[in-house]
Amino acid sequence: MRKVLLALFMLFSALYADDIDLWKKSTLNTILKRGELIVGLEPGYIPFEMKSKKGEVIGFDVDMAKAMADAMGVKLTLIPTEWDGLIPSLLTGKIDIIISGMTMFQERNLKVNFIEPYMTVGQTLLVAKKHKGKKWQELDKKEYTIVTKFGVSAEVAAKKIFKNAKLKTFGSEAESVQEVLNGNADAFIFDKPFNSMFMIEKGKNSLIHLTDELTYEPLGWAIRKGDPDFVNWLENFLNQIKHDGVYDKIYEKWFISDKWLPQVL
Repeated sequence: MRKVLLALFMLFSALYADDIDLWKKSTLNTILKRGELIVGLEPGYIPFEMKSKKGEVIGFDVDMAKAMADAMGVKLTLIPTEWDGLIPSLLTGKIDIIISGMTMFQERNLKVNFIEPYMTVGQTLLVAKKHKGKKWQELDKKEYTIVTKFGVSAEVAAKKIFKNAKLKTFGSEAESVQEVLNGNADAFIFDKPFNSMFMIEKGKNSLIHLTDELTYEPLGWAIRKGDPDFVNWLENFLNQIKHDGVYDKIYEKWFISDKWLPQVL
């Protein structure tokens, strides 16, 4: 009996030591010891993250990151990063987490872990006014050109949905939709929140928003793999703010109200 108890004690001690070792290596532990949460994001995705006229990065994701840092009791540092550099920056430890409206693709999930979705969005179209009355299916013809930003979920969706139309990609959302405004393309495909806000900001007199969502896309925060303590904390944080009014307050500020528009117009 004594040998059995000793064996169990040694087993539990080994498991406890493993847990402690995991915690020491955890991103959350690093953040708390450093006193700083470092967040990677790409400004330009209205209204998730964008630059104000003063050059400040503002938006829904920014306020979510602020709430996260406050809950940790640490300061927040934002690292504006080109989209295709976000995951490499995460994997090399330059940032702690990606909070940038990132769609939870399975291919991305092979490289990073995602926390449960904090929002879902779908792709919609901004079309030239000359196509008023047309459905999106009518734009899938070889004489039409669809544009979007390179390397994002909209490009993936466009390739799956539009089998006949020409697809062109550009380095930014603004550059892409400008092609439609200039008459060089027929439609711009992108996430519905961006398209809705663009219509308020610039497109109401020049474009038509086809609001039917063509896809279902969950957005998630991305972290490095092998970090259960950070996953646990983030999931609890998201659950908490979704039930105590914090999430709703931030959502209303950026998606229901338009009081922030003067900061960027």
